[in-house]
Amino acid sequence: MRYTILILLICLINISILKADDDDIDEEVSIEDTPTTSSSPTIEKTNVPIMKSSSSNIYFEDQFQDKTKWSRWVKSQAKKDGVDEVLAKYDGEWNFEIPQSSIYIDDYALILKSKARHHAISSNLFKPVDFSTSPLVVQYEVKYQTNQECGGAYVKLLSSDGKNLDLKQVTDKTPYTIMFGPDMCGAEHKYHFIIRYRNPKTGAYSEHQAKKPTEPLDSYFTDKKSHLYTLVLSADNSFKMYIDNKLINSGNLLTDMEPSIIPAKEIIDETDRKPDDWDDREKIADTNAKKPDDWDETEPKEIADESATIPDGWLENESPMIPDPDAVRPADWDDEIDGVWEAPRIDNPACKDAPGCGEWTAPMIPNPAYKGPWRAPLVDNPNYRGKWEPRKIPNPDYFEETHPYKLTPIGTLALELWSMVDGVVFDNFLITSDQSIAKQYGDQIWYPKSILEGKAISAASE
Repeated sequence: MRYTILILLICLINISILKADDDDIDEEVSIEDTPTTSSSPTIEKTNVPIMKSSSSNIYFEDQFQDKTKWSRWVKSQAKKDGVDEVLAKYDGEWNFEIPQSSIYIDDYALILKSKARHHAISSNLFKPVDFSTSPLVVQYEVKYQTNQECGGAYVKLLSSDGKNLDLKQVTDKTPYTIMFGPDMCGAEHKYHFIIRYRNPKTGAYSEHQAKKPTEPLDSYFTDKKSHLYTLVLSADNSFKMYIDNKLINSGNLLTDMEPSIIPAKEIIDETDRKPDDWDDREKIADTNAKKPDDWDETEPKEIADESATIPDGWLENESPMIPDPDAVRPADWDDEIDGVWEAPRIDNPACKDAPGCGEWTAPMIPNPAYKGPWRAPLVDNPNYRGKWEPRKIPNPDYFEETHPYKLTPIGTLALELWSMVDGVVFDNFLITSDQSIAKQYGDQIWYPKSILEGKAISAASE
């Protein structure tokens, strides 16, 4: 009964949204809960909500429902530099297919198909992102059909220099502007937001990543549900990172990236050297001190405890180890070659319940007369000049920037990944400057799917 009520509420919400956006929706989302005599609910598949928007604010979108558009995605045929020949190829397979346990009818997605392979596939945007408008919203879904062991599911937004990029030659070295999305290996779970920023003074690029979120991320890699990853980057330099519409991390490009986008004003002068007469010893031995006449350095640190006595039951005439009486000399043993045969030694069974066997010696205790080697006490160094540090000089690479939001233009969306599992599902890519469009995609495609996936997983476990 509770499932029916829940689904009716979702239907009412979706109907109200659909009426407000008839021009944007091609097919209505239908969520039904068909009661059965079983205690587990039956999950009926529904039609895929097809979003149709002619907004000029969309740089890229792909739900993978239009098979004629699949050709826009180009698999790399390149090789990685500096890697063994066997591993260098981007030979990981991709396919457009319906995921396992799909909630929607004929809901195609882009699926990473190979284990332990390098994968790279990319598509040019409808138009470049030049950061002249704000915000930039990047959103897509990831679903691990099996528990991920090690591998990424992040996207790279490749930099555009105004020339046509050969998508067949995309590698890990292809310049990107933004890298965003989930990644994990073993017990380490990450949610990346990394930018490559061009120093306007030197022209050199450097990578800067958002500080790690404190939110636990492990369940997103193991629950076998579709998860919605959203990045919102705004002209005020703020960024927000969501998973399933929940804020996971946020910050500012000027204050919350590591290392800082703006270089230090001053740097250490690498040519500076500590003067030979610089004394940085804060304390020195007192040269006026003398060893006391009664200082005895010959006393040992520990001595035998003369008050100790042998414990009752100690078997002094028994050896802790004895030859194994059951051992048999091997038939092929040759004394001339192998030496005189001796039975292996075992713990003496007579000592099992005794406090000890063999010769008893008193335990050692600290020697009250021990003083150790004499050393002169330390006193303040009258020549101490402090800890030496090299001088600092103006940083020739320093620049001032108040609006780092205006990054290098973007022309291509790429997946350049390594994964130790196959069957990683990517779906519903969207890059836009209108956050309301991203919310609409999430509300009308991902949210109903997430509800039904959760019910299906619960039903399967009952």
